[in-house]
Amino acid sequence: MSEANGIDPNVPPSGDGCAECDTAGGWWFHLRRCAQCGHVGCCDSSPSRHATAHFRQTGHPFVQSYEPGETWFWNFETNELYEEGPELAAPVSHPDDQPAPGPAGRVPADWAKVLRG
Repeated sequence: MSEANGIDPNVPPSGDGCAECDTAGGWWFHLRRCAQCGHVGCCDSSPSRHATAHFRQTGHPFVQSYEPGETWFWNFETNELYEEGPELAAPVSHPDDQPAPGPAGRVPADWAKVLRG
């Protein structure tokens, strides 16, 4: 993994949840954090897939899981998973008390059916 290309370990995350879903009142399954600019977006299992959309808009190749206890990185350019990488600026996940899917109060009761499509 190239730390110099597409990763800035000093940039904090954009927030506790998916930036676009929070703006629109949406919800997500899991969260991913851009390792270059800190943008937090929802994963591809989420209804809106904002992390991938962020990559397509910016070309920022690496995301790290933003789930508590997960430290893996994904490279969108090469479709490679990295079990380890550089430590990014805190916080390294959404708050432990934030549910997945989340956020609390915006997840539909039939969320599992929605995700299966």
